[in-house]
Amino acid sequence: MIDRPIRVIIAKLGLDGHNRGAQVVCAGLRNEGFEVIYTGIRQKAKGIAMAALQEDADAIGISSMVGAHLYIIEKLTQQMESLGLHDVVVFIGGIIPKEDDEALKNMGVKGIFRPGTKIKEIAKFLNRECRKNG
Repeated sequence: MIDRPIRVIIAKLGLDGHNRGAQVVCAGLRNEGFEVIYTGIRQKAKGIAMAALQEDADAIGISSMVGAHLYIIEKLTQQMESLGLHDVVVFIGGIIPKEDDEALKNMGVKGIFRPGTKIKEIAKFLNRECRKNG
C-alpha cells in the first residue's frame, strides 16, 4: 500500500500544444493531495517513460486533443515496457472517440476521461488504481 501522496505525471505527447486542460487537471489533482509533475507540451514517449522511472511515478496521465492518441499511447507503452514500468497506471484525457476505448484499453490504458470530467472522478480513479498496485 502506498503510504505517501500518489505521484502522477501529466504529459502532452507529440505536437499537441493544447495545454489548458492538462494544467487544470494538474492544479485540481494537487488540490486533492496528489504530487503532480507536469512535463509541458511537445514531449516524446521515451522522455515521459524516463521521467516516470526517475520520479518513481505511480501514474502517467496523457492529455490528447488532436486525434493522435492511439499512436502516442502505443509509443508510450512500448517505452514503458522497455523500462519495466509494468505497475505504472496509464490514463488519458481529452478528445477521445468512444470507438477507440477498446484499442486504448488493449494497450494498457486504465482510464479514459473526456471533456467535462470532474477532478474528483479522476482523483477517485487514481486512488483506486494506484493503491491497488502499491
